[in-house]
Amino acid sequence: MSDDLGSLLARSRAILLDFDGPVCSIFGGYPALQVAAELLNLLEARGVDLADDIQSETDPMEVLRWSATLGKPELLREVEDGLCRAELLAAKSAIPERYGREVIVAARESGRPVAIVSNNSAGAIEAYLAAHRLAGHIAYVAGRAYARPERMKPNPEPLWRAATALEVEPAACVLIGDSLFDIEGAHAAGVPVIAYANKPPKVQRFTDAGADIVLTSMGDIATALLALR
Repeated sequence: MSDDLGSLLARSRAILLDFDGPVCSIFGGYPALQVAAELLNLLEARGVDLADDIQSETDPMEVLRWSATLGKPELLREVEDGLCRAELLAAKSAIPERYGREVIVAARESGRPVAIVSNNSAGAIEAYLAAHRLAGHIAYVAGRAYARPERMKPNPEPLWRAATALEVEPAACVLIGDSLFDIEGAHAAGVPVIAYANKPPKVQRFTDAGADIVLTSMGDIATALLALR
């Protein structure tokens, strides 16, 4: 645990936590590339001519974003519904992240409410939290806005939504995330950000992106929060 981490958390009044990564691998048992392929098949079945840059996409969130560029709201909603169903199914076999639970519990015990701020659907997040007996530790869930992928991170809107729900100024929150979208969204929202580098190449990437702190273990955050009880 670094002094910088302890100081940052000590100044915070609330924790904003990304879901897929810091809490669990939601597609750990139902691979994201399979979900993306199913969404692309849905689009093809509806007569959409898939562009070269989307045909090999393995991220279902990017398929959803691309669907929004087609200018067909009904089709976008159909893709959104398909993704929501897949996420609910994936939540059943999601793999918990090491120390993810401990961070949530330690944050609450330190007097800091926790909000999930995620590009995943709220329904899938809530299903996972209930299944893993974490729902009582979470004060608010800011999930993906329905069929509005432009409002997903890096858009700061979900972070502002969570801070407002917790009645805490954005600057008094801390976001814990594992992607460049998290860092970019946090900067836009005026929220300090702890970047969880769960893969070695992310360390330099997150450092270059200007994360306040870069860590390779959620355990470091849990330890720092326990010290603040």
